[in-house]
Amino acid sequence: MSAAEAADVLIKKGKRATAAYIQGVCTSQCNSDITNEVFDSILNPLVPINDWDSIDWCKWLLAGGRTPEDYTQTVQRYDNATTCGLVWTANFVAYRCRTCGISPCMSLCSECFQRGDHKGHDFNMFRSQAGGACDCGDKSVMKESGFCQRHGLQNQRNKPEAPPDLLCVAELLMPRLFLRLVQHLRENSEPAFVDTHHTAMHFADGYLSLLQSHSEMGAAMRTVMTRALINPQIYYMLAVECESGNHLQYRRESLSQYLNARNSLESISEDISNRDDRTAWYAAEQLKNSSFLDELVFWTIKYEFPQKLVCLLLNMMPDLTYKESFTKIFVKHYGLISKMLSKSKDSETLSNRVVHVSVQLFSNEDLAYQMTKDYDLLQIMVDSLSCMMLSISQKSTLQFVDCGHHIMKEHCYWPLVSDLNNVLTHAAVAYEFLSDSNLLNQWFKFLSLFQGMNVNQRELKTHVEFESNTYYAAFSAELEASATPMWALISHLKSP
Repeated sequence: MSAAEAADVLIKKGKRATAAYIQGVCTSQCNSDITNEVFDSILNPLVPINDWDSIDWCKWLLAGGRTPEDYTQTVQRYDNATTCGLVWTANFVAYRCRTCGISPCMSLCSECFQRGDHKGHDFNMFRSQAGGACDCGDKSVMKESGFCQRHGLQNQRNKPEAPPDLLCVAELLMPRLFLRLVQHLRENSEPAFVDTHHTAMHFADGYLSLLQSHSEMGAAMRTVMTRALINPQIYYMLAVECESGNHLQYRRESLSQYLNARNSLESISEDISNRDDRTAWYAAEQLKNSSFLDELVFWTIKYEFPQKLVCLLLNMMPDLTYKESFTKIFVKHYGLISKMLSKSKDSETLSNRVVHVSVQLFSNEDLAYQMTKDYDLLQIMVDSLSCMMLSISQKSTLQFVDCGHHIMKEHCYWPLVSDLNNVLTHAAVAYEFLSDSNLLNQWFKFLSLFQGMNVNQRELKTHVEFESNTYYAAFSAELEASATPMWALISHLKSP
């Protein structure tokens, strides 16, 4: 009997029996072809991603013979996360304590705020505009004295480690789950009509809920998910190589769709965007150092930051290894965000979702400084802003931006300026900015695009029935893109 036939027989025995068998195989550390065939059958890319039975199979397989509910409770017992990381979307009510905050962007969920000691502190309750995440337990963003009873290193020292057999199936299955997700995103990467991306994300809603529910099980499961997301060998073997295995034709087409999507957008990465007329297979070779996380960040930007996918990626932030890897990849793709903001038909929603992600990364001074030193974060930010404004500059003796363009009127530049202002609140990053003469020269050239904008000319021939309101855009740009960064820099130059 072949492995495929044996897998079919096993599947017919039911979800719990199949899960218990695979759990036994994983515990004994056997390399079972039957297990791979079961995974191939359950996660068949030709079956729609919203198939309820396939999603339910995944829940039972991950539970390893337990019920999914029992498994969730068991894994949660080993949650030794030192930070909260609760993710919320727009209109969520949260707290901000200026007494405890190191970063002005720090925020707390109501539960952590109530459990912490903030009596007599300068705090406020606010309704989130763009979404956010709870910073309780993160000593780079807030003082340890403001942590609640659950979070912080001191409160998690006595938590036991999860037994290896509890997560052994997840170690094998989680990479396959992320593979199925990126396959779905690849399939819908070439819109046949306007709402293709929105429809694709709607179909993936239940599948994303499966992944998100597992990320919410705590630090033990997030560690497993992080390993699956950032391992380049696993990614290349599953998502890039197309030499053997099931569904070969589909996998080749899927890879081609991904490469075409990357190559269709400028400045994604030097090694792929500059490949000229080389074959798709040669471009695939450049993905050897890539990962599922790299591809998911790309699709997040390409699909204009779909809410459910953003929440999944942010839910993983309490894992520090993941957060650092995610930030590196986000910075790598940052130039693409300005292009998406410029052409988006709903720039306000996109702006809020971009900031929902970036504020979690750049509020951390150590991480922001590392990205500045190692990955030229400031240069990338200034480049992105300059390119956006140069694209709408009016050609004249004095070159300045067109205040009537939707980029100015809809404040499409706001997320980029917000991120720059955020990183400039960190003294170490501000000093790097001020000590780089080339960066300062480029910044002053960027500011010069606002000189002479919104010129008013007296009309001598005909009556002006309606006055232009472009002065709103001019004043906003002056305040947000010029004055605010200036004051952020000056604040670090005051002598004690």
